[in-house]
Amino acid sequence: MSLIIAYIGKKGCVMAADKRKIGYFGDKENLEILETELYNGMIGSDDEFKRRADELGISVKITDDATKLKIVGNCVRGEVSTKGTFETKRRRIYGTTNGYQLVELLGSEVTSRKSGESGIIIFGNNFAKKMAENLISKRFKPSSSLKSKGEIFEEIIKEVALKTPTVGRNCDVLKQEPQFDASKSQRHLNVTIDNDVKVLVKFRQNLTEQIVQQNLEIEMASKIINKGDVGKVVSIDGNMVFVQLNNKTQAMDGNWKQLAKPGQNVIMFTESENIEIGDKVTIEDEDLCLKKDKSPLKCDVILCSL
Repeated sequence: MSLIIAYIGKKGCVMAADKRKIGYFGDKENLEILETELYNGMIGSDDEFKRRADELGISVKITDDATKLKIVGNCVRGEVSTKGTFETKRRRIYGTTNGYQLVELLGSEVTSRKSGESGIIIFGNNFAKKMAENLISKRFKPSSSLKSKGEIFEEIIKEVALKTPTVGRNCDVLKQEPQFDASKSQRHLNVTIDNDVKVLVKFRQNLTEQIVQQNLEIEMASKIINKGDVGKVVSIDGNMVFVQLNNKTQAMDGNWKQLAKPGQNVIMFTESENIEIGDKVTIEDEDLCLKKDKSPLKCDVILCSL
């Protein structure tokens, strides 16, 4: 669901990309029908697309704020991606003066990497790509400036968007023009791409850690005790009370690390003068208290079931 047009030459690199992103959900067979009609140019507008999706029972969400271009080092990077069941497939072009590389990734693993010195590269579905190629053959001027080439690419993307909902009219255009010969260009691309992939690996690792932490929080939150006995008083020192947890209760900190196991003691505080060793501690209506008279207790831990 993208159209990216890149020019790489002796004076630099310029890329233009639409900002459309489409998400859909529904029956797999009907999704394949919808995609086939989209990519063959049988659906010509957003309204037609929404109507056809409704007919097929497919839920769609169209946005035009995706960022597909980025400056990385002295390169412009364009990316299209497809989310699968388990991994995201990415196809990238990195361009600079006198050089480019095409990189394909599955997750954060590079599966293909090709290089070249100059040319016009187009990412898009067959219908959008053929239409863009036809318009470029009529309008592209090799002698024009990078700025002018970018403006032509932007006009072409907007024109293609009138014929297919797979491309949006909103565009980004970026250019880079360092002083690189072909050899220096490829050296710079190699270093830039290697570092950029490392950033992606780090990002995915952090994302995985966040997901694991979120799952842990969800799991532990479901174990927070809001009703029932949690232990008994085993020692009293002024308003500080030592409570031995029963065999079904553990104490956690705010990061869900265990501070006390069943049978171990935790510190609580009370203002009650009617407290004795052996008193049971309970939670009623999410309030921590003495079972015998509902005198409130406070603690700095989270009491959870095993």
